Amino acid sequence: MDLTCIEKTTAPNPRHALIWLHGLGADGNDFVPIVPELVDPAWPPLRFVFPHAPVRPITINGGMAMRAWYDISGLEIAQRQDETGIRASIVLLDELIAREVERGIPCENIFLAGFSQGGAIVLAGGIRHAQRLRGIVALSTYLPMAEKTDAEASTANRGTPIFMAHGMLDPTISHALGEMSRDYLKQRGYAVDWHAYPMAHQVCMEEIADLRRWLGSRL
Repeated sequence: MDLTCIEKTTAPNPRHALIWLHGLGADGNDFVPIVPELVDPAWPPLRFVFPHAPVRPITINGGMAMRAWYDISGLEIAQRQDETGIRASIVLLDELIAREVERGIPCENIFLAGFSQGGAIVLAGGIRHAQRLRGIVALSTYLPMAEKTDAEASTANRGTPIFMAHGMLDPTISHALGEMSRDYLKQRGYAVDWHAYPMAHQVCMEEIADLRRWLGSRL
């Protein structure tokens, strides 16, 4: 399935890419405004790819159709997970990575980023991806299918740096669930750079500044 994407390139001939997945009910436009806030002019050329998730009915929203990477059936999001939907979106993520490679960007120069649902997909998909990635950015999210990580994780991305950030007042995906995912990954040897902020289910300027530093040290 081909996903429609919004693309922003910071300068001609990029050799690095950042694929950014939005949250439930949003679309690829959601994080486009962050680019000028995030990018340091000293960075090498970078292609941002903001895909639109497929439209699907969401159980918790009364079956209303909206853009989503997988279905959510209840408030306890870490239980009763839509494993079929999650795995299908991991396949879509792999296709987006392959497309960047075909366009001349080596896999080890590709960052994955995502917010909420999108963050769950880049975490689960990134640690399963067969080739080494540059880094994984997981904002206000958790690790889905955590219990299957040991059997399915790729050795290529065992050392890939992970930036995780969460609002301490998040009513949608609890700060505690984010911490549990962080601890689960750290116990398995993943290099998780954790940040928490006094905010709800959102992004703040301090977080963008921290992410700019983290990305800049890896470009």
